[in-house]
Amino acid sequence: MSKVCHVCGKGPVAGNQVSHSIKHTKRVWNPNLQKIRAMVDGSPRRVLVCTRCLRSNKVQRAM
Repeated sequence: MSKVCHVCGKGPVAGNQVSHSIKHTKRVWNPNLQKIRAMVDGSPRRVLVCTRCLRSNKVQRAM
């Protein structure tokens, strides 16, 4: 699975890590994804969902 939220499409963001000596190196910020069972097209499926979508009830969990 890719590191992308199934609901909102949030994915990794790249940028520079800046040290105290102002040296720049590339780094990646990954979203906080959780693997949950959710209802997708009427059937339960395991999908990766970010915690913000879980907290705001944009996902219907499968029981």
